[in-house]
Amino acid sequence: MKRIVLYFLLFLFLACRQDKKNEKSKVTLSSAESVSYAQGFKLLKEPSGITVIRVTNPWPGAESGFTYALVPREKLAMVTLDKDAYDAIITIPVEKIVVTSTTHIPALEALGVEASLVGFPNCNYISSEKTRSRIKAGLVTELGNNESLNTERLIELQPDVVIGFSIDNRNKAYDAIGQSHIPVVYNGDWTEQSPLGKAEWIKFFAPFFGLEKKADSLFESIATSYQEAKQLARTAKDRPSVLSGSLYEDVWYLPGGNSWAAQFVQDANASYLWGESPETGSLSLSVESVLEKAEKADFWISPSQFTAYDQMKEANRHYERFEAFKSGRIFTYARSAGETGGLLYYEMGPGRPDVILRDLIHIFHPGMLPDHKPFFFKPLL
Repeated sequence: MKRIVLYFLLFLFLACRQDKKNEKSKVTLSSAESVSYAQGFKLLKEPSGITVIRVTNPWPGAESGFTYALVPREKLAMVTLDKDAYDAIITIPVEKIVVTSTTHIPALEALGVEASLVGFPNCNYISSEKTRSRIKAGLVTELGNNESLNTERLIELQPDVVIGFSIDNRNKAYDAIGQSHIPVVYNGDWTEQSPLGKAEWIKFFAPFFGLEKKADSLFESIATSYQEAKQLARTAKDRPSVLSGSLYEDVWYLPGGNSWAAQFVQDANASYLWGESPETGSLSLSVESVLEKAEKADFWISPSQFTAYDQMKEANRHYERFEAFKSGRIFTYARSAGETGGLLYYEMGPGRPDVILRDLIHIFHPGMLPDHKPFFFKPLL
């Protein structure tokens, strides 16, 4: 349970950490491919057929980004690259890949390349039935955890690329992997603050497999679904007030007003009570201040790991003072879990913001989506 809580806090916190300036010369992206919502990466398709990926925000507060060259296998003998201009050069399409975040799994599956996954840290966090079946079959190797990857086991796998993520530039495991001539590419999808910005990172994965057109089509469908739901929500007559988060060791953590989670509430045409706060990460508040502002809130969503009212009563008597608790209007993503306890909200949610939004519209505006079946957010038991 503590690990779930800590993961929840990590998901909310985007603590600014400074990296050492990368002194390598970088490629200038003069005519980037279409990336409409994501702020953390850019794509460039060169006339030679090489794809350049520029990750501009690998972690919060990064002083510089990373530039990667993706070279089609059949063009290797025909192109000459300045190796100093790139942080890694990857031959594509890749056949074996290691990813390090559960948010990467749905992208691989949506593109139909899940069979390329050969290793992952903390496999128990993966909830997807399709990938879990591959884990059970011994086709995906357990690699420890992201902070201390089993580099020996990973190197034995000889993947074509490792897609990593980090909160700063001090991951010694990635350094060791790179020194073994296995390219490491940083993914910063978790730093995006807009729902569609996170989802658009499927376009980051597509070039590694030559599936750009498929990714464009998939994302366009998700973006259209999201915008249609947002427009529908605007027709609601009422705008209910919303509370979020819960206590952890006497501190109430809830999303800042400019965060990914808060954006969903706004787009569902509800009033998030901390919507005016400028933070993109989480706020750390006292229970007294939360009670003062949200005791009469119409709805309460995302109460951390809780799945039942009895759990909340036992955890802290103050929870019973909220009107949303008394009226049974608390909704949680913690009831949607995979076989080994991984939460679908963290794994699949970033890639399917349209489903999250429709869940919340169904909650905040009863009757507006009468045929919608909640997927992520469900009422507490």
